[in-house]
Amino acid sequence: MRMFLVTVGALLLSGPVAAEKLSLSALSAYLNGLQSAEAKFTQINGDGTISTGDILIKRPGRIRFEYDPPEKTLVVAGGGAVAIFDPKAGPRPETYPLNKTPLSLILAKNVDLARAKMVVGHSYDGTATTITAQDPEHPEYGNIQLKFTDSPVELRQWIINDEGGNSTTVILGEMTKDVSLGDTLFNIEAATERQKR
Repeated sequence: MRMFLVTVGALLLSGPVAAEKLSLSALSAYLNGLQSAEAKFTQINGDGTISTGDILIKRPGRIRFEYDPPEKTLVVAGGGAVAIFDPKAGPRPETYPLNKTPLSLILAKNVDLARAKMVVGHSYDGTATTITAQDPEHPEYGNIQLKFTDSPVELRQWIINDEGGNSTTVILGEMTKDVSLGDTLFNIEAATERQKR
């Protein structure tokens, strides 16, 4: 009986139970290796409403959220800025500096999550590693919670907690990596011209 328990214990330790949280260096390497990608996404807004669409990522510094109809919102980050196009608010977008948003942490040219005071939370729930990151110089800009699965490492979700106290969750579908994405997709002026038509 004792031998049986020892064998079962060894099998459990060699299986998925032995998985553990991913290191900050492994997560930094994954993000730095993510040059371009596209995926479906589901967004849960602070008021509980849900949106869906396509996300395009081109690091460094560029991201695009194309929302499914009937929504006509478009979010484009490029050239150091983030623009939110909402036809109900007029043809000109609301624009913010990218470096004042938590998204800039994963779109940076060189992501180093091990920087002092950047990661303020690092946990593992048995299936996914979650980190909470902020700008060490400007924690008032809010933070971003990133959720990763292992084998292979994959970004699955993020929650942005902005400076106004609002939370937005983005759940990613299966990512297609190393896709060819033209720079005009992330050009705010080009997007503004298209919105006028």
